[in-house]
Amino acid sequence: MVTITLPPEIEEIATERAREQGTTPELLAIDGLREKFLSVPSGAGSEGTMADFLGDFIGCFDSRDIVPGGANLSEDTGRKFKELMLKKYRVGKL
Repeated sequence: MVTITLPPEIEEIATERAREQGTTPELLAIDGLREKFLSVPSGAGSEGTMADFLGDFIGCFDSRDIVPGGANLSEDTGRKFKELMLKKYRVGKL
């Protein structure tokens, strides 16, 4: 465990901000240190999209390489879901 002595001007601001946020100066300082030193991967901040954040972890391919004309799985999903549910319902009724 490390003890950090804050200069009076920082201690005053930390105490005021902690009171405003309903926390303690210690927890506020720990959160600030976590944010500074345990930062999230680049692209995960408030800027960018979810695709930017997940870009290194996901990939894509063209379904036309596998299915002639493409699978088009993202098109007309409501109708496809309805058909699958009706089929499942009908099979259960037999």
